[in-house]
Amino acid sequence: MRVGAFVLAAQFPGQGQGEALHRAVRTAEVAEEAGLDSVWLAEHHFVPYGVCPSAVTLAALLLGRTRRLRVGTAVSVLPSTHPVTLGEQAALLHVTSGGRFTLGVGRGGPWVDLEVFGGGLDAYENGFPADLDLVRRWLSEPRVAAAGARYGFREVAVVPRPSEALDGDGKGPEVIVACTSPASVRLAAERGLPMLLGMHCGDEDKAEMVALWRRTARAAGHDPEAGHVSAGVCQLADRTADARETLVKAMPGWFRQGLDAHVTVDGRQRAMRDPVAYTELLCDLHPVGTPELAADRLAATAERTGISRFALLTEGSGDLAATEENVRRLGAEVLPRLG
Repeated sequence: MRVGAFVLAAQFPGQGQGEALHRAVRTAEVAEEAGLDSVWLAEHHFVPYGVCPSAVTLAALLLGRTRRLRVGTAVSVLPSTHPVTLGEQAALLHVTSGGRFTLGVGRGGPWVDLEVFGGGLDAYENGFPADLDLVRRWLSEPRVAAAGARYGFREVAVVPRPSEALDGDGKGPEVIVACTSPASVRLAAERGLPMLLGMHCGDEDKAEMVALWRRTARAAGHDPEAGHVSAGVCQLADRTADARETLVKAMPGWFRQGLDAHVTVDGRQRAMRDPVAYTELLCDLHPVGTPELAADRLAATAERTGISRFALLTEGSGDLAATEENVRRLGAEVLPRLG
């Protein structure tokens, strides 16, 4: 089982943006010290829900700060960037880190980002499959041309080539796809790409998505087994009630401030979750409690879903010292129980 930290760089009420980013960097540094497998970096624009606007840029910093830790994006939003730009960045990080970088991609939401970056609603609603295929070609072929609806250009050389990583396996970086619907599950499976499944989903939903992925991948001629990643929340304490109380005190304020700040590009109405109820749901679904309970929940999720990679949000307290302690306890008291 491979357990990593999911880093949102969340700006809690009363905090500055620099404070949130410092906590994000420290989470990764402590994760390596604590023996975690990886960190996964979220990307958001114009909202305090997460103040990292470029997951690949933060990944570059953290790859330079660490020596063993895998660093992945969760996710880089394809409609907000040129696929070749993202492909070049991914190749650069893969080569210079000795193969420690994972590129997670998703289509994001119908936010004002689409207006600011020029992608428009069509990029969000229809462009993701072609953009994903262009990124994958860039990471696997020596020369690439394009003649698609959004991007067209003459053949150019791929520089740097991902296969040139001195300490890698001769392949490009792993590519993983955020999946939230049967359509996105099928899209990933048809390409043989593993999924990143969100923290709002329970084990039953994730098991159904994995089963659909396997059926679709097998029909497309791909290996039906893949290293899917389950996102979740982890908060540890000597008593489960104390771990839950920590999150219920801190996370609703962050959700309320952060999610309310999202603006849709076309004025469509959004259904907002109740922040307290959502926090309590996350506590029920994920390893929130004693180290024993956390290990049992991770093991149960792995058994029910077949997923053995986890990206766990550890900054739910909103406090730097508490986040560092949480990560250290995850490494020292939970990982040994997972075998």
